[in-house]
Amino acid sequence: MSMSYLAGSTALLLVDVLNDFLDEKGKLADSIGPMVEKTNLRSQLQRLLEGARKAGVKVFYVPHGFHEHSFDGVKHVLPRWQLALQNKVFWIGEWGAEFYEPLRPVEGDVVISRHRSFNAFEGTDLHEQLRAAKVENVVLAGLTSNTCIQVTGTQALESGFHVTYLTDAVAEFDEAVHKVALEVSYPAFGHEVSTVNGFLSAIVAIGKK
Repeated sequence: MSMSYLAGSTALLLVDVLNDFLDEKGKLADSIGPMVEKTNLRSQLQRLLEGARKAGVKVFYVPHGFHEHSFDGVKHVLPRWQLALQNKVFWIGEWGAEFYEPLRPVEGDVVISRHRSFNAFEGTDLHEQLRAAKVENVVLAGLTSNTCIQVTGTQALESGFHVTYLTDAVAEFDEAVHKVALEVSYPAFGHEVSTVNGFLSAIVAIGKK
């Protein structure tokens, strides 16, 4: 039997749809831009977002964010995070950390507090907000395939949610790493691995049976 998603108990998690990733002037545009273009990520996310909202699926925005004290008290800061701090990537209060304009939240969407690490549950209100909304199914899309998407999905799995990864609504800096996420990590750490079309066609909209 194919999977179906009841709109009222399903959450679309849009991870890190921020200017530094998706806008042509973003600080990471040069490095991730080629894969964003190759995957047609912007258009795919817009189509996913429109379809999910139309069906009544609750949308959760899950943004990264750094500031000068993000890693105070952390002895072993990942070099990748050190570089992000030096370059003020996703810097809270600056344009790069704002949501990419075509994918901005609207009334009724939920904006989660900013995560500093790959795991968007760590140090945020994501778990609390999902439980408050009586969410059972978590569907992940955004950036990046092998880091925040995969790690957040793994934590969702550990927390008892049904987890779906969408293979054509994510992107990564490196194509080989992207492929590993889609072909190895997602089947290992998700209940379902689907596509935008597959997910949208499987939603049971609010008011329907």
